[in-house]
Parts: sequence; structure tokens; C-alpha cells
Amino acid sequence: MTIKSVLFDFSGTVFRVESTEAWLGAVLAASGTAASPADAARWAGELETAGALPGGAAPRHLPEHLAGLWASRDLSAGHHRAAYTALARQVELPDPGLYDALYERHMTPDAWQPYPDAAEVLGALRDRGVGVAVVSNIGWDLRPVFRAHGLDRFVDAYVLSYEHGIQKPDGRLFLAACAALGQDPRRALMVGDDRNADGGAARVGCAVHFVDHLPALARPAALRPVLGLL
Repeated sequence: MTIKSVLFDFSGTVFRVESTEAWLGAVLAASGTAASPADAARWAGELETAGALPGGAAPRHLPEHLAGLWASRDLSAGHHRAAYTALARQVELPDPGLYDALYERHMTPDAWQPYPDAAEVLGALRDRGVGVAVVSNIGWDLRPVFRAHGLDRFVDAYVLSYEHGIQKPDGRLFLAACAALGQDPRRALMVGDDRNADGGAARVGCAVHFVDHLPALARPAALRPVLGLL
């Protein structure tokens, strides 16, 4: 059956978040917090281990008392903020205000970089008349990131978990995206980096294509094969 619409995951698929070092460095600089290079490197490493950067590495060890919050983090804005700030608070930083500042930083367009082929592929889909939706497990509005990087004009619908109270791999989120595009799920392709979460689209009839969650410059052309799958 011919593909008439493409659903894209956000983090690790169309955009990549900045490194933990850059994330922490931007917040330290903006807050005027003095830190030696050694301290900054140590804090960044500990935040990375804790999985405190949304869109970054998962926690290497999830504290038992955070397990429930982690599992439901993308169901609401409150859960998302609570989960990630709790992970960050496992790291002893010099100013308590830095935890909220770190969370706020990751929601800014400057914290995100589109993959090198994202504009090319999204633009080609638009030229071909293929509907595009962004389907993301997330706890905040990512639309400003797409607008700031000039990609919003290629997106027909955004289906965000926290706005629906549903997380991938729940099939209802993919069905909501197909409905927003006016498309039969059997004519949709889901593109994502998470075999479990994004793979849930197959259970409602969508085709699925996976990409690797790599740094932006290390993955220059992984989205281009999508055009050949149409």
C-alpha cells in the first residue's frame, strides 16, 4: 500500500539535544556561577550518569523511589519536570537554582540541533504532498524548536504525549496522528529511534523505519532513505 503520510519522532530522529557538557556550561554561564574546568567536567559526568538531560542518555541507575515517576514522565508537564529535576538533584551543584535552570535550558531552541538532512527530507515530503506529523513522548511544547530552526513549515500536525495523556508505544497516540492527517494508519510510516516506543506504531498498522540516536554531525544522512520508502 502506498505511503501517504510520515510520522516522525522528535529527539534522536529529527533533532538532537546538545551534549551534557554544553547544557551545563550554558546554564553556568547564564547564571554567572563560577566553576573550575575540573568541577564543571565532574558535574557534567555525574549529570550524564544520572540521565538528567531530557533527550540525552537514560539513567544508568534509576533510584527505586523514582521508578514510578520515570515511567510516567511523558504523561504530563508536571511529571516530566519532576522526573528530570529529581534526577539532576542527585548531583550536588553549587546553587539550588541550577536544577530548574537546567530544566528550562533544555526546552530552548538553542539546546537543539536538527540532523543535517532533516530540512531536505521534510521539504521533499512537502513537495510530494506527503503529510507529516511529529509524534513525541515529551513533557513540553516543542513547536518553538521547529519554528526557530525553520522546520515548522513542513509539519502538518504535532501529537505530543503530554497533551494527550498517552505515551508511546500506546497505539492511540499514533492513531491520533493519523487522524490529524486524515490518513489511514496503513498508509503511514513511523520514523523513530526507539524500537520499543516508536515500534508501537506497527501494532496499529503503520510501517516503521528506525534510525540511530547519534550526535547530529555523526549522522548526516540517515533520514534520506525515508524518501525511498514511499
